[in-house]
Amino acid sequence: MVNIGKINHLTIVKEVDFGMYLDGGEDFGEILLPLRYITPACIVGESVDVFIYLDSEDRIIATTDFPLAMVDDFALLEVVDTAPMGAFVDWGLAKDLLIPFAEQKADLRIGEKVIVKIYLDEMTERITGSTKVDRFLDQIPHEFETDQEVGLMVYSKTDLGYKVIINNEFWGLLYENEVFKPIQRGDFIKGYIKQVREDEKIDVYLQKAGYWNIDNVTKSVLDKLKSQAGYMEVTDKSSPDTIKHIFGISKKSFKKAIGSLYKEKIITIEDKGIRLL
Repeated sequence: MVNIGKINHLTIVKEVDFGMYLDGGEDFGEILLPLRYITPACIVGESVDVFIYLDSEDRIIATTDFPLAMVDDFALLEVVDTAPMGAFVDWGLAKDLLIPFAEQKADLRIGEKVIVKIYLDEMTERITGSTKVDRFLDQIPHEFETDQEVGLMVYSKTDLGYKVIINNEFWGLLYENEVFKPIQRGDFIKGYIKQVREDEKIDVYLQKAGYWNIDNVTKSVLDKLKSQAGYMEVTDKSSPDTIKHIFGISKKSFKKAIGSLYKEKIITIEDKGIRLL
């Protein structure tokens, strides 16, 4: 079955002057892979991974170029043009992605970067974008378990921390005081469920519960590391005076702290410094 807006593994059935045709099954018949997208791996009788979408004339077409995001994904994309029907964002393909005016949370401007939900319009089978994110997210949370691993996309900064999208399905909140590495809007990061509150809002964090049992000295090292953009040129081989000057603690306490953080896979210890993962 061919899925528009997704990567499909299709068989090449014939070659013509302007490209190759792929087997799209009963629903789509033969799908053109234009000449400019043909690679040395494209051989009649073999299968190839292609992205399927509609071209500017609404004809189904295949490409070996893959977009920055696909149908059902969220992505941070740049507005590159505006037109009477809406705004266009660059999503990595020759044909830019349309965000109709009706799907814009606010008027979009060229050069602006916005978080877009990519979806398939079932009526037209056109791949479309929307900045009205709320309508694509479930308001009743799944029955998550504490410390369950989830995928997060950073949506925006708030007074409390960061508003995130969980598994492309739910809103979540990541508290500022529980973030120990630089993150920004549009980042995709691994996280864990902290709790589903009584009001059905979801709190998440970036480390499992055991991480929060670290002592005050270890936390002070983490706080300092965070303030330095996640990297510092200091290790357990640094002099006691250097460690005392930077952290205000003994070398023995410092070694214990970074040892704990390394064991929890929160930092890496490099030749010349320590770095947040």
